[in-house]
Amino acid sequence: MKTHGLARPCGRMPWAVPLLLLGATPAWAQSSGIDGADTAWMLVATGIVLMMTLPGLALFYCGMVRKKNVLATMAQSFAAAAVVSILWMIFGYGLAFTGDGSYIGNFDRIFLSGITMTSVSPFAKTIPESLFMIYQMTFAIITVALVAGSVAERMRFSAFMLFSVLWLTFVYIPIAHWVWGGGFLASAGLLDFAGGTVVHINAGIAGLVAALMLGKRKGYGHENLAPYDLSMAVVGTGLLWVGWFGFNGGSAYGANSRAAMAIVATHLAASAGALTWVGMEWIARGKPSVLGLISGAVAGLGTVTAASGYILPWQGAVIGVIAGAVCFFASTEIKRWLGYDDSLDVFGVHGVGGALGTILTGVFATAAVSAGADAPNGYPGLLEGNAHQVLIQLYGVGVTVAYCAAVTLIILLVVSVLTPLRVHPRSEIEGLDIAEHGESIHA
Repeated sequence: MKTHGLARPCGRMPWAVPLLLLGATPAWAQSSGIDGADTAWMLVATGIVLMMTLPGLALFYCGMVRKKNVLATMAQSFAAAAVVSILWMIFGYGLAFTGDGSYIGNFDRIFLSGITMTSVSPFAKTIPESLFMIYQMTFAIITVALVAGSVAERMRFSAFMLFSVLWLTFVYIPIAHWVWGGGFLASAGLLDFAGGTVVHINAGIAGLVAALMLGKRKGYGHENLAPYDLSMAVVGTGLLWVGWFGFNGGSAYGANSRAAMAIVATHLAASAGALTWVGMEWIARGKPSVLGLISGAVAGLGTVTAASGYILPWQGAVIGVIAGAVCFFASTEIKRWLGYDDSLDVFGVHGVGGALGTILTGVFATAAVSAGADAPNGYPGLLEGNAHQVLIQLYGVGVTVAYCAAVTLIILLVVSVLTPLRVHPRSEIEGLDIAEHGESIHA
C-alpha cells in the first residue's frame, strides 16, 4: 500500500506514537501560522489568474485583430508574462510589498532573498510568502499585457519589450505599493480590493497615452479593420471570466466567506454588464453582436474589481449594469468624438471601468462584508452614511490617473529615442506576424 507522511504504518515510525499522544505538530507549522485550506485556495487562484493572460487575454486580443497580426498580438501577452515574471523576482516584489515607505518599498526581497519555507507576508499571514509573491506577480503580468491592446497592430515588438520593463518599474510597482503595500494611498483609506486603480486605471490610462503617441492604424476609419476570428475572443473571454474568480476572490487571501462573496458579486457584475452592453447595442444598431456581449462582460468584471470584496452580491449586479452602459458609451461615442485609435478599447473598458468602479466602491461598500480581524467594524460607504469614503476614492483615482499618464508619456519618449515605437508603414501593411516575427497563420 502506498502511504505518505504520518499515514505510514506506525511500526516503521516509532517516533510517531509519542508525537501523536502529545498532540504535537511540527515546529514549522507552529511558527508560521500557514493554513492549509487558505494555501490550497490561493494555489488555485494563482493558477487561474495566470490563465487570464495565458491564454485568456492572448486569445481575447488576437481574435479581435486582423489575421496578419494574430501571432504578433499573442506574442505580446506571452512576452509580458516572461519579462514581468523575471523582473518581479529580481526586484518588483520587494519594492511593491516590503518596507514601510510611503512611496516605495525596499530591496529586502531582492532575488527573493529572505523568503523561506515558513515566511509569510504581513499582507497575507496564512499562506506562504512565496505563494503571495507569485499571486501578486500574476497581477503585474496581466496589467502590462492589457496595455498592449491599445497599440495592437502597429507597435514594434522591441519597443513593447522595452516599454514593459520601464513601465513595470516606474508605474506599476510604485502604484501597487501605494495602494496594497502600505503606501500613502492605503494610509489615506483608499479601498481597492483587487485592482481598480492598480490594474485597470493603470492599464487604461497607459493604453490611451500610448495610442495617442503612436497614432492611428493605417486605414483606420477608411478601411475594414474587422476582427479575424471572434470565436477566439469568445473563448478568451470565457477564460478571463473564470480567472476573475481567482483575481477577485483570491484577493481575500483565504478560503473564507469574503472570497465567496467577492466571487458571487464578480459573476453577477459580468452577467449584468454583458446584458446591458448588448441591450444598448441592440437598441442603437438593431442587432445584438457577439463582440458586444463579451465586451460588456469584461466591462462588468473590470468595473467590479475594486469593490468586489466590500459589497453585497446584488450590488455587484448594479455595478455591472452601470459598467455596461458607461463603458459602451465610452468605447463608442466618446472614442468617436475624440478620434483616437485605441485598438481594443483598453481605455474605454478598463480605464473608464476601473475609475468608475473605484468611485462606486465608496458608494456601495458594506461594513458587514469587510469586517474582520484587521477591520473589526468593516468599511462602510456612502449608502451606510460614510460620504467621506467617496472623496477618498476620488483622490485615489485622481492620483493614479495623473501619475500614470505623466510617467507613461515620459517612458514612451525615452523608448522612442532608443528604438522607433511604430513599425514601418510597409510592415504594417504586410502584417506584424511576418514583419516582426517571420511567421504567419496559414489558411
